[in-house]
Amino acid sequence: MNFPRVRRILAVVLLSVLLLTTACTPKEPGRFDQVQQESSRQKTGQAVAKQATQGSEFNKFFPPAEDGYERVYTQEKKGFAEAKLKKDGQELAMLAISDTKSIPTAAAKFANSSKQIAGYPAVEIGNTQTAILVNNRYQVKVLSRSPSFTASDRETWLKKFDLNGLAQLK
Repeated sequence: MNFPRVRRILAVVLLSVLLLTTACTPKEPGRFDQVQQESSRQKTGQAVAKQATQGSEFNKFFPPAEDGYERVYTQEKKGFAEAKLKKDGQELAMLAISDTKSIPTAAAKFANSSKQIAGYPAVEIGNTQTAILVNNRYQVKVLSRSPSFTASDRETWLKKFDLNGLAQLK
């Protein structure tokens, strides 16, 4: 009997058994694994309501680019769409439409509004934002990004949205 050969075979068998047992044992869960599983299963409290309108549906209601102004879409997701308003390469304002189904409190601020723009309740939010509520559901907002873009400019651009088309959106 050849002992070195038996030892070599025995070493290979033992090493194989060792590798198999360590590779096949379940790994111990990490400190974030349980939280990840819980958040993956969670369905309540999500940011966007199931009934919210797709953001791509809003694009056709934005004002067209005209008179040297450029409209650049920047974000589109369920319940929201946004575009930059630029002129001569400078960003003047952000234009946005959001579905208040996802944020019911957004519509509440229009309840006591005494101001109207194009027949819809309007609010001034700080010194840089003007918003209207269309069909008690869709918030249309213009946000100044340049000091030269005034509240009057925001109102003018709100009127350029296809508000009647948006009001008919289901």
